[in-house]
Amino acid sequence: MSVRVARDGPIARVALSRPEARNAFDDGLIGELTAAFLSFVEDRETRVVLLSGEGPVFCAGADAAWMRKAGSYSRAENEEDAGRMARMFRAIDACPRPVIALVQGAAIGGGVGLAAAADIAIAAEGTVFSLAEVKLGILPSVISPYVLRAIGPRQARHLFLTGDRFDAAEARRIGLVHEVVPAGELEEAGARKAASLLTSGPEAMEAAKKLIAEVAGQKPEDAMPLTVRTLAERRASEEAKEGLTAFLEKRSPNWAVRPGPRSKV
Repeated sequence: MSVRVARDGPIARVALSRPEARNAFDDGLIGELTAAFLSFVEDRETRVVLLSGEGPVFCAGADAAWMRKAGSYSRAENEEDAGRMARMFRAIDACPRPVIALVQGAAIGGGVGLAAAADIAIAAEGTVFSLAEVKLGILPSVISPYVLRAIGPRQARHLFLTGDRFDAAEARRIGLVHEVVPAGELEEAGARKAASLLTSGPEAMEAAKKLIAEVAGQKPEDAMPLTVRTLAERRASEEAKEGLTAFLEKRSPNWAVRPGPRSKV
């Protein structure tokens, strides 16, 4: 098993579980991680997903033996293989529940892609990042939509072309991660962020993710029909009525829950 999933009430924990291989991607991990995130599409009990890596490294990118094998594939086989990886990142990005990536040790290549595909990324101090694909004569192709969205094309020109390593502080400066914490506080920081998300309306969060994806890059006037319609829909929803009533009555809405003791994955 390359991925372990544990559910603790409204919180699911998805952990890359190849610590002996620095949680590098291979066929097995890609398939299991895709399946794990697709399982949340119909899972209404899960409200937040924590994505982490077992051992000292979050994710070292692609497994060297797996990449060497791909070198003997036909073009059609390589496209099929790349398609599986692309669908994995898409499953994370399109997950209807908010995804928090907890990044420690190193995030190389596809590991950077995982952080970028998550909604929120928290890194431990001392974490090393690199988009090192060009050093191997390949490209960060399937992760590029998520990384470009996070850091912009100007930073991507620098990092995609050089493959230079950078630290957690720089990752935060360029927009790849949202928060940097001491290494011993990464789990606690993730728990705090999850607790904050559990006070938000679950339907509203799902709708907000869709709204961001659809509005990004549009001109305000072009986005107006969508923004007007979605606001009207949310105002009329039972969740919104409960949220406003709770606010006026100075109480917590009925969706606000406290997570139980953290499960060990």
